[in-house]
Amino acid sequence: MKLKTVLLTCVIGALAAGPAASQNVAWTQAVPPLKIIDNTYWVGSADLAAILITTPAGHILLDVGVPQNAGLVKKNIEALGFKVNDIKVLLNTHAHFDHSGGLAKLKADTGARMIASEGDTYALEKGVYPGSETQANLNFPPVKVDRQVKDGDTVTLGGVTLTANITPGHSRGCTTWTWPVKDGARTLTAGAFCSASVAANRVTGANLQYPGIVADYRSTFAKAKTMKIDVFLAAHGSFFDLAGKRARIAPGAPNPFIDPAGFQRLIASQERAFEQTQGAAR
Repeated sequence: MKLKTVLLTCVIGALAAGPAASQNVAWTQAVPPLKIIDNTYWVGSADLAAILITTPAGHILLDVGVPQNAGLVKKNIEALGFKVNDIKVLLNTHAHFDHSGGLAKLKADTGARMIASEGDTYALEKGVYPGSETQANLNFPPVKVDRQVKDGDTVTLGGVTLTANITPGHSRGCTTWTWPVKDGARTLTAGAFCSASVAANRVTGANLQYPGIVADYRSTFAKAKTMKIDVFLAAHGSFFDLAGKRARIAPGAPNPFIDPAGFQRLIASQERAFEQTQGAAR
């Protein structure tokens, strides 16, 4: 328990110090693109998500990572045999520099529509960390949002429909996107979980990151426990053991990314960490 507390404190301190201090090598480490299942591919770095969902009418890209990951993501898309210019829709899990930093570049290069939650639109269009606007080292290139979505809204392209599940706390508009995928004859639900970690957020005391943040976290934990995500992905590869699952891919073996229990384990872990911060403040 003490070790977890120390690690959490280190992560919060590093993020508060800014991107240069906080970036894990894995954030910008190039890895080969990977087919997760059906029409869904990992085209991000070793730890920061960029998820490509292909359709006959063009493609959807969910997250890009830090600004310098834009080139890495484009190379990975091309390595799979897809065209970057065929990206028609850009989506975002949450408006923090490590996930939104490359969106402006991809939007400029492709002309894709940027679709994001109402709660994160301000942050995306200003390129700031709400509640920490004075910390310029948390800024990122702003990106214009073409359409705002609320909880339960859908985005459809080429017969593929994604649902926006608003899971606030980590950011005001944190969005967990879900969509159907095929595994042989059966249809499963893939999901890219936003996050419910505390990270750089102020969640105790009088100066909260934003009003209502504590209630938002708790509503997300409650909601996540009711969600069924078969193919578990997330904004960070480390949340769902991307490297370990990649290593277990083998012909004839079960797809390791089909892991509904893994999603619930992460939720339980992040809820415990959050409640520790609340208990420590009493």
